Amino acid sequence: MSATPAAPKTNVIGLSVLDYRGGKTTLCAGCGHNAISERIIDAAYEMGVRPENLVKMSGIGCSSKSPAYFVNRAHGFNAVHGRMPSVATGVALANHKLMVLGVSGDGDTASIGIGQFIHLMRRNLPIIYIIEDNGVYGLTKGQFSATADLGAKLKTGVINDLPPIDTCALAIELGATFVARSFSGDKRQLLTLLKAAISHRGTVMIDVISPCVTFNDHEGSTKSYKYVKDHDEPVQELGFVPHFENIEVDYDPGTTATVTMHDGSHLRLRKLERDYDATDRINAMKILAESHAKGEVLTGVLYVNTQAPNFFDVLNLTGQPLGQLPESVVRPPKKALEDAMAELM
Repeated sequence: MSATPAAPKTNVIGLSVLDYRGGKTTLCAGCGHNAISERIIDAAYEMGVRPENLVKMSGIGCSSKSPAYFVNRAHGFNAVHGRMPSVATGVALANHKLMVLGVSGDGDTASIGIGQFIHLMRRNLPIIYIIEDNGVYGLTKGQFSATADLGAKLKTGVINDLPPIDTCALAIELGATFVARSFSGDKRQLLTLLKAAISHRGTVMIDVISPCVTFNDHEGSTKSYKYVKDHDEPVQELGFVPHFENIEVDYDPGTTATVTMHDGSHLRLRKLERDYDATDRINAMKILAESHAKGEVLTGVLYVNTQAPNFFDVLNLTGQPLGQLPESVVRPPKKALEDAMAELM
């Protein structure tokens, strides 16, 4: 008799990891973006995200192809170049029971889309916004993007003579309530950050250094695999306990800061050499400035605030999704127009 094949392992809502897969990637072999897609799959599976409750948003660029490679059963939309934040805002407001996850690139965010990015960060809209950051325009032959470091060198020998936009510093200054930086090659750290991001009810902005193997993974690049590996300075060792699991974690008293997430999950930040408090907004901006001066790539949770009201709270939205409200509620009666016109006469 042949052995009965073992049933696939399932998560807390009874789905297997195959339910979170996407299409086959068409990106370059070794592209860091593919590793990010894999971590999104793992995080969604481990956190029990219902695929039909997820909306995948993106703009234009190599990074914006990534949503095709994870969670096929989710909703998806490719916006115009740099305009994903406004479309994502509309989606979130129309149905705030959906989880909105936006994937962008350093060009899509920090160049053509910088205006929309700024206003998204200041609203604290519940959204997970991932920047797949390689410092170049991968679809147009590798020119420097706005996040390219001063002094970085292209394969052609051209040196970047403009200072970079630090999206993490910008997000913290403007009001995002969960800001982190990671590296596509750090599987454990990135997975932990994404799982914590799923629990947050505010704007999550994760800048992921994701080397472009075609145009920006050479000697002289400050966003290559080798450079980031040599200059990575984690601000803490991360651990995450989902709200539906009761896990005991051993750690020395006084060495770990625990942040309670909105759904009851706990993000534990283990202090390394730095005495770093991720809830201190001013210190977060200070340490980012210091890391730039030292040529470090600072990774980990840079800032988290679970107390600030999100955009839904500020607007005092009804509990029912706006897209499901009947016309009798959202459309004022004819008398309301007549009264308004009478006041103007």
